[in-house]
This record gives sequence, structure tokens and C-alpha cells, in this order.
Amino acid sequence: MDKIALFCSASDAINPVYAEKAKELGDWIGEHHKWLIYGGSNTGLMESVAEAAKAKGAMIMGVVPTKLEEQGRVSDKLDVTFRAVTLSDRKDIMLQEADVMVALPGGVGTLDEVFHVMASATIGYHGKQVIFYNVNGFWDDILRFFAKLETAHFAHRPLKQYYKVANTFEELTKLLA
Repeated sequence: MDKIALFCSASDAINPVYAEKAKELGDWIGEHHKWLIYGGSNTGLMESVAEAAKAKGAMIMGVVPTKLEEQGRVSDKLDVTFRAVTLSDRKDIMLQEADVMVALPGGVGTLDEVFHVMASATIGYHGKQVIFYNVNGFWDDILRFFAKLETAHFAHRPLKQYYKVANTFEELTKLLA
């Protein structure tokens, strides 16, 4: 898997441990000569991972919605910029370009990206998976909710075929190797 899409927070007001983990992942991406594909923002975990990946030699692809550009929030670390009119366009381009998607802690936008990938996989548009990087148990409630969906028969097949979980950095890098 050479092209890794990253879904994560653009907030600068979150616990610093998440930025540390994003930087650690960015370092690994650069050291292993992978492509980072992400939303192109110059804030939050997005900028943390891009800065670290770039410093270690990674190629960086930003999929930038016009609203982000209008607000002057585009990272200067990008080697390739895809311009997206909407967030839906952004998700489609990231999904098309990436081999795998990693979800670091994030908010509503991250959830939207994760659900887009999983929902489109459930009906056969692709066979790609999301890896939830479960830093400090961040994704535990969502993972329990997935189990609830299955138990209540709101999922037609086991949802675990559309995602994996990495509770440690070592587990994450094994899944990405």
C-alpha cells in the first residue's frame, strides 16, 4: 500500500497526544516512501502529519475544497493539489487515489469520510478498508455502535470486513506494511 489517505482533525485545540501520534505516523510514511493523501489543511492533525511526512521525504497530495482555499487554510507542504468543489468531491478523489484510508481522531468531517468509504464499500463500489487508529480508545464508542448495528440487523453483512482497528502504532504499521 503506497498511497495512504488520512482522515483526521483540523483542530488545533485538541489533546497534544493526538498531534504526537500524527507526527509519528507522518515520520513513518516518509521513512517508508509512501504517499500521504489528505484534506490539505494547514491546521490540526492534518498539518502535523503533513509536516512530519514531508520532513522525512514523503510525497504529499492535498485534496483541497474551494472553501478551504478561500479561507487561506491550505498547507504549503503539498506536492500535488487536487481542487475539489465540495466535500463530496474531496471524499471521492481521496478514495479514488488511495490504497487504504487511516482514521486518526477527528470530528464530524472525519466521521463523514469514514462513513463514506464504508458505505460505498458495502454496496460494492470498491474493496478498500478504513483503519481506525484507536489512540487512547478514541474510536471505542463508534466500534461499539458498529456492533450494535449488526446485532439489531441494520448491517447486511459483518461491518468488520470494511475496517480494521489498530490500538497501537505497531499494529497500525503492520496493517500498512
